Amino acid sequence: MPTQEMFRQQANRTRLIAFTTLLACGALLALSTNMAKVSNTLGFAQFPYLTWSLAGATLMLGLLSLAKRQPLPLKRPALVYYFVAAFLSVAGSNFIFFSAVSKVGVSFVALTLSLPPLLTYLGALMLGMESFNRWRAAGVAFALAGAGVLVMAKWSSATDDRLWILLTLLGPVLLAAGNLYRSSHWPKGAKAESLAPGMLMAATLILALAGSAGPQGIMLTDLDGAKTGLLVLQALVFATQFKLLFILQKAGGPVFLSLIGAVSAAFGIPVSVALLGEPLLPAIIPAAIFMLVAIVCMLHGQKQVQAV
Repeated sequence: MPTQEMFRQQANRTRLIAFTTLLACGALLALSTNMAKVSNTLGFAQFPYLTWSLAGATLMLGLLSLAKRQPLPLKRPALVYYFVAAFLSVAGSNFIFFSAVSKVGVSFVALTLSLPPLLTYLGALMLGMESFNRWRAAGVAFALAGAGVLVMAKWSSATDDRLWILLTLLGPVLLAAGNLYRSSHWPKGAKAESLAPGMLMAATLILALAGSAGPQGIMLTDLDGAKTGLLVLQALVFATQFKLLFILQKAGGPVFLSLIGAVSAAFGIPVSVALLGEPLLPAIIPAAIFMLVAIVCMLHGQKQVQAV
């Protein structure tokens, strides 16, 4: 018979898994965002870079699933799940972010990734997936305030990048929709390890079809050691990031999952400034403080919800 102590220990383990995977996913997303800018400096077009790095990640996770004898769910609901989740969470959002880093900078892209908590929480409340919690609501409010400070500062200093500012803001909308969709349409009985390669495979197909119809195409040209190494590293980052993403989704839920963006900003902005020579907007510091407070509030709210 399960005791109260056993339930408390299980809750503590779940919180630990959620917190550690949140940090890991955020760090990997930050690395990915900075690598997108490096890919631009090496002359990569975004469609080929994203398509082939996702193809590599799909291969890695597919082989891992085979080794663990975890077959890919292939029934119709699972296939629909793969393609919808792939467009919202991978193909559409990543193409926007990867294209935007050369226009508005890594720092701006990283901090706009703090917007999904607001959109995800509001959507989860409307869909009845989450109950109202004042600490979570406060965390969302602080995250929104931080993003608002950054966007206003970037808008006032921008000249020809304002269109890209608006386009970049579409990325968090797609991510929030993806968070909600993956939670509400999780295929019955499916494990996280089996869903990740299916979603990445669908994202690869979406990008390959879209890229083939456009002027860039998806063929890789003028590959050298640096470009090949970057592609392999990006594939490894994608594979690890999306495998952990499904684990985090199970442990923390869609709203906690959406804090990945805020954690990513904390890792990604110092890297972009120190290693890529990006200028540091004065608004970055107050915005980052808002994000830190948001994470603390959301963690406290998560603890309250799991204690009920």
